[in-house]
Amino acid sequence: MKLPDSPFTVTDWSNVAPVEHPGERGSAFWRTFTIGTLRIRIVEYTPGYLADHWCERGHVLYVLEGELDTELRDGRTFKLKPGMSYTVSDSGDAAHRSSTATGAKLFIVD
Repeated sequence: MKLPDSPFTVTDWSNVAPVEHPGERGSAFWRTFTIGTLRIRIVEYTPGYLADHWCERGHVLYVLEGELDTELRDGRTFKLKPGMSYTVSDSGDAAHRSSTATGAKLFIVD
C-alpha cells in the first residue's frame, strides 16, 4: 500500500454517512473516506453477520469493538477481539471472509 499525496486531513467519522452492504446473513455498514486509490473505513457488522463473498483485496484491519471471526479459504480461522489486528496483502494467496456472532466495529485501511 502506498499512501497517495494528500494534505493533512482530519476525519470526523460521525459526519460520514454509513452505507449498508448486505451479507449472506446480516449487514455491514461502511463509513468510507477515499484519497486517490486509498480507502479508509469504519465498518460495523451486525450480530450474526456473514460475508457473502471471499475477499482477495489487501487490508490492514483493527478491531475497535466486538469480536470478528476471519476464515481463510484454506480453512484456517482466527478470532479477533478489541485491540487485535490483521494484515493481508493483495497477492491473492489469503482469500478471506468475515463473520461475527456478536457484532463488530472495525477500522480498515486498503
